[in-house]
Amino acid sequence: MFFRKKQERKTYDAANKKPAVRASICTGEKTAGFRNIHTGRFEEVMLVRNESDLEEFRRIYGIEGEIEEFY
Repeated sequence: MFFRKKQERKTYDAANKKPAVRASICTGEKTAGFRNIHTGRFEEVMLVRNESDLEEFRRIYGIEGEIEEFY
């Protein structure tokens, strides 16, 4: 009531990683995270259940524009 939740802002290595969403072909489950540009390795950050979760991911990391989705 009296205290607000602090706005957390995290950073990522934009030179080596790009934001991406991995989707499962079988179940349709989506996971947001960062994909290494050089190796293609995916680092999971959070589960995406709906569009508001994806917007939360964008807000936390300050991401603007399109996010790549791969399977």
